[in-house]
Amino acid sequence: MERGEIYGFLGPNGAGKTTVIRILSTLLAPTSGKAQVAGFDVARQPYEVRLRIGLALQEAALDDKQTGIEILRLQGRLYGLRRSEIKTRIAAITSLVDIGDALGRRVGTYSGGMKRRLDLAAALVHNPEVLFLDEPTTGLDPVSRMRVWDEIRRLNRDLGVTIFLTTQYLEEADTLADRVGIIDHGRLVAEGTPAELKRQVGSDVIVVQVAESDGPPAEQALRGLSSNGSLERRGGELLVATEDGPSMVSRVAVTLSEASIPVNELTLRTSTLDDVFLELTGNRIRSEKEK
Repeated sequence: MERGEIYGFLGPNGAGKTTVIRILSTLLAPTSGKAQVAGFDVARQPYEVRLRIGLALQEAALDDKQTGIEILRLQGRLYGLRRSEIKTRIAAITSLVDIGDALGRRVGTYSGGMKRRLDLAAALVHNPEVLFLDEPTTGLDPVSRMRVWDEIRRLNRDLGVTIFLTTQYLEEADTLADRVGIIDHGRLVAEGTPAELKRQVGSDVIVVQVAESDGPPAEQALRGLSSNGSLERRGGELLVATEDGPSMVSRVAVTLSEASIPVNELTLRTSTLDDVFLELTGNRIRSEKEK
């Protein structure tokens, strides 16, 4: 991982995502191989690693009988921060993580989304270089999930925190991650930006619907536009394959307009991370809508 990036780690249940995070955060000893976090070996220098990382696992480790502010202060003391440092850090964190007036209330009164945000804030008290988030939005309603997404972006943008994010939500990885790694049976089977991975499984397709009588002249007008030479006509529907669908859509529209061919519908179909995962592993990760 590069310093300052958000890295999305995709995989089905049992693929090894949580195991990887536990090894990188020094909670689990590796059985073989080596790993470094912030320049330090996780097996030989675990103390140095722990000082430089923040960790929020799937289940928030919070005491329901404490208030939010008590938990944040305790976390600061555990990292050896002075009272003045803790006060400064809590003020900075709560301006980034939306906790509102809940800090003075007992955690047992918090909603699931509020507990997630408090757990995230606790992982940031000591100003870590690297933040590990293990499926941070699992079980949250759509509104709470969007808020957590916004907070992750702000932490990365405003504080420069490097973020390692495991998720089963395709939209989460596609929206947040600079790069994505796909794990299957404990092995990394693909890595790249979301756009690069989606290009691996096929071209974008622009679907143009015209009157059937306009099919032949529309095909003639669009011939040669497709970057890989793929153009298929099915009556009044034309399929234009391209490596860069978003930029090609306007060219298709302009070309047909200049040829005075009326368009009934123009649609862009792009590959998804689910398509990538299915191609590489034979499994399908459920999308946000399916969840």
